[in-house]
Amino acid sequence: MDLTFGELREKEIINIADGKKLGRLIDVVMTGTGKILGFVAPGERKLFKGGADNNIFVPWCNICKIGNDVILVELGANLPAEL
Repeated sequence: MDLTFGELREKEIINIADGKKLGRLIDVVMTGTGKILGFVAPGERKLFKGGADNNIFVPWCNICKIGNDVILVELGANLPAEL
């Protein structure tokens, strides 16, 4: 399946471990040679941190399925480090 970044941005990211919606994809992390390392999902907004977003990095190995409408990921109880 070939997708553009614009098409990926339209997809909702859902964690299958807890069913939580992480939001729409906001960025793709790649190496200099073009290998995809993972996706960036928006984190929860922190009211007392000036409203700044704490983005969540989803490693490529945790991406289970890229479907027509959603991207299914599996992140256990411990979410990966926030960006």
